[in-house]
Amino acid sequence: MFKARLFVLSALTTLVVVTAAMAQGPGGTGTSSAGSSWVFPALGSFAVGIAAFGGALGDGRAIGAACESTARNPGAGGRIFTMLLLGLALIETLVLFTFLTVLLKG
Repeated sequence: MFKARLFVLSALTTLVVVTAAMAQGPGGTGTSSAGSSWVFPALGSFAVGIAAFGGALGDGRAIGAACESTARNPGAGGRIFTMLLLGLALIETLVLFTFLTVLLKG
């Protein structure tokens, strides 16, 4: 049941993305003189907020898993800490890339 639901949601997501891409007119990247999105002017701010929210959830889960694994095996604490820092850096990089994309677009 779960696989069927996942397949249906994946198909719908693909259709929404393809529909949005095909609805664009040929040639232009936008006709707005202000340079912001025609849908909602503060859409970039929401994108950064969603990215920060997702990054915070990812950070929390990663830190929780690292604390739990260190409690189970204290001898591997150094290696776990190194992998934790690498993972946190990659998670935060995604948030910074979103911010940079919004900053350069707007």
